[in-house]
Amino acid sequence: MEELLRMEHISKRFGDFYANRDVTFSVARGEVHTLLGENGAGKSTLMNILIGLYQPTEGKIFLNGKEERIESPSQAVRLGIGMVHQHFMLVEAMTVFENIILGDRNAKGLFIDRDARRKEIEALSEKYGLEVELDKLITEISVGAQQRVEILKALYHGAELLVLDEPSAALTDLEVEGLFAIMQKLIGEGKSIIFISHKMREVLHISDRITILRAGRVVTTVRRQDTSGPELANLMIGRELADSHYEKVSRSDGDAFRLSDIEYHRESKHNGLAGITLQVGRGEIVGIAGVDGNGQTQLAQIVTGVLAPEAGELDLKGRKVALFNPSGFIEDGVSMIPEDRNLQGLVGNMTVADNLVLKSTGSDRFSRGHGFSLKKRAIEDYAHEMAEKYDIRCASVDQEVRNLSGGNQQKVILARELESEPDLLVAVHPTRGLDIGATRFIHDRMIEARSRGVGILLISADFDEILEMSDRILVIFEGRLMGEFSGKNPPIDQISIAMTGR
Repeated sequence: MEELLRMEHISKRFGDFYANRDVTFSVARGEVHTLLGENGAGKSTLMNILIGLYQPTEGKIFLNGKEERIESPSQAVRLGIGMVHQHFMLVEAMTVFENIILGDRNAKGLFIDRDARRKEIEALSEKYGLEVELDKLITEISVGAQQRVEILKALYHGAELLVLDEPSAALTDLEVEGLFAIMQKLIGEGKSIIFISHKMREVLHISDRITILRAGRVVTTVRRQDTSGPELANLMIGRELADSHYEKVSRSDGDAFRLSDIEYHRESKHNGLAGITLQVGRGEIVGIAGVDGNGQTQLAQIVTGVLAPEAGELDLKGRKVALFNPSGFIEDGVSMIPEDRNLQGLVGNMTVADNLVLKSTGSDRFSRGHGFSLKKRAIEDYAHEMAEKYDIRCASVDQEVRNLSGGNQQKVILARELESEPDLLVAVHPTRGLDIGATRFIHDRMIEARSRGVGILLISADFDEILEMSDRILVIFEGRLMGEFSGKNPPIDQISIAMTGR
């Protein structure tokens, strides 16, 4: 096959830390080449070098056999490279059409022939099955439609090589099928795609070749037909994955908390709760199964004191809670892995070290005068200890936490929440967007917390995660509990039916 791209002996160093080391990677014309690796393996850094956001410390890039120095994203676009980021780069206040023609290569000064451009976009849309409504505002279209706009924009600006970064993360199953159909049309027309994902089923479905990165280095490149899911998983994490079926336990140590007849916006099917009664025992994991948007967010917010219920009672440590506020719940031993780690769990422009002690800055260990003056050395020493204990991979504990991979950000949250020695941990989608290795690490730490007597309320839309982790399983549908099931040999068919409301 004709080679479109070759990245040769690429290294990228930040201080003493290598994000990429001696990476050689190629893409043929008309192929889907997947980059597979744990969070922090170096996938994003390599792609940021390709699109000109970073300059490599060492190495060369060849396009169509010609060496290129890509110094900016706009130059990458001119060279025929387009990237669709996991978090879309669209201007929400503008229409679909206006977003696509931003930076139009055919503009003469301030003048753009809008009718001609519109016909060109419509032709591209029809050719590749990229159905979009050009006059809608970005805020008025679905996530799947926004992704089609991003792909169409890249094609309009002349992309021959498309980089799709975790493209299915926010899509429904039906939208993923549509995305794959679009990808097949693109490679059928001779376009090339770099597909970044850690969803094994998708990788094995859509890839021609798969390159595995680990700790910034290439492990190997394999053809799809020559490999399997377990083999790829083992290559990704560098060790055999043992069976991760955890022993299920029976609760016997009393309640960590109890809800009785909780009501909140009962009339709302997607944002309300109706007559919720449940309890989590010390030393057990109770999983809440259900399709996203059936009251799970509101349940988590009530259990952590963010929302006050309109009716019903919540008991913590055997006492009825009268005042609902997060700080009071923290003092009562409630920890949380929040739904959105960036918005709710971390302060992005603060360091790893500062995020690790966010809840403890008033303690004598880290401050003088109850938070008046921080003990910087004590905080730094503690952060190094936590980075080692929780395998937080960072260039330095003084690095801004927003620059860590998703898996390492989640480990920062996990360390902070578990080291506070909680009675109850509320874990909401704790492994969403994480790869196999990071997921296994998070699960192992949760099981260790359970064995110490921590009660865990696990809320997850990942059915496999619920089955894997839960000692008891409760199903929620439109704000109501539909049934309770044992986590040991769970009746999957019955749980699946309950999740549909029947």
